[in-house]
Amino acid sequence: MDGQALYQIATKTALELPGSEIYDFAPQWKAARVGGKWFALFTILNNEHLVTVKADPAEARALIQEFTGITTGYHMNKKHWISLHPDPDLDGQLVTELVIESYLIVVSLLPRSERPVDPADNSRALSGRSACISARI
Repeated sequence: MDGQALYQIATKTALELPGSEIYDFAPQWKAARVGGKWFALFTILNNEHLVTVKADPAEARALIQEFTGITTGYHMNKKHWISLHPDPDLDGQLVTELVIESYLIVVSLLPRSERPVDPADNSRALSGRSACISARI
């Protein structure tokens, strides 16, 4: 997957999620948030598109080991964030699933009254797939 496709798929997915928004917060940086909390960051670093998302720590470690296009989160907590780089290993389905998973992690941390969806009931509905990330790794 090239950088432009990575960026387009990640931002399109983020914008389609209930209650989410993307905004500019620094030069060359955009953030996707829900309930005022970030779940994805987008930038161009060294002429390369970079998408950073939250991840379960155990899944993050496994993803980093499995995919050359996934590293610890650039300028973020290395335990809870991963960065996606343009790489033939990554495909659109995986990028979509990782953005949705990041969103659901953040939504689950919001007060119940501020959640646009119930993360326990919506992980499959949001992705439109029955496969989960942990099944891929």
